Amino acid sequence: MRRWLTALALTALAACSPAPQSAHPAFWQVTGPQGQKGWLLGTIHALPRPALWRSAAIGAALDEANVVAVEIANLDDTAAMAQQFEKLQYSRGLPPLSERVDPSLRGVLASQIAAAHMTEADFARIETWSAALRLARAGEGENDSANGVDRAVLRAAGGKRVVELEGATGQLGLFDTMPEAEQRAMLNAVLRDATGTADSGLTNAWRNGDFGVIEAETRRGMLADPALRETLFTGRNKAWADQLAMRLNRGERVFVAVGAAHMAGGDGLAAMLAARGFKVARVQ
Repeated sequence: MRRWLTALALTALAACSPAPQSAHPAFWQVTGPQGQKGWLLGTIHALPRPALWRSAAIGAALDEANVVAVEIANLDDTAAMAQQFEKLQYSRGLPPLSERVDPSLRGVLASQIAAAHMTEADFARIETWSAALRLARAGEGENDSANGVDRAVLRAAGGKRVVELEGATGQLGLFDTMPEAEQRAMLNAVLRDATGTADSGLTNAWRNGDFGVIEAETRRGMLADPALRETLFTGRNKAWADQLAMRLNRGERVFVAVGAAHMAGGDGLAAMLAARGFKVARVQ
């Protein structure tokens, strides 16, 4: 989830890429009782280098699909994302950022603000959710959303119809409409996770399709908070499962590419589609 936050910040606040690395991400096929057919690819939103993610199974599915579904369709329109970010992130009369975090985390906050090349005064009008995004970016190290697999899938889609499950406005709106208590819980979680380096363990788990590691990640940090989990994980998965079930039931062959964490566990997207009567089988 931190990786997702960081990718939003990288895109909104936006070289040559190094040589790509091989990957074998988790991949599922979805079938229905009336011949419905779709696929689920767990992506990663930011990587230090591009990934060779398109296996024979994934390539064949992309060729057969007639719709590609992603979280955000216009990822390369960084100007539009930044404009929406700017529109939502400011408010007047906010307390100092150090008063919006757990007192035990104020030292970490100070170091993360310095790493972002900012001062606390720069956050005077910035809402707490936006501060969390900015500070998540400061701790991400060498990962770059330009190397994210979501962008690669969009490039590979060619002329196929692309639909978005949320869109930039919808994703940023999740944060902007959260109660302040949830925003502060998210900021606290970002600070607790702050290490100043990229999470290579999670990256390797994605490359290897290791869902034991990925599912464990969905049980810690901000997703261990019940309210944040409902807002950022379970609720989004329910909304996506409803959209996808509707598309599959009207005969669309949908290739779905969303963050891998959203596939994990009993309240993940794969399980939710299975609960709606589809057979979901991991094929890679």
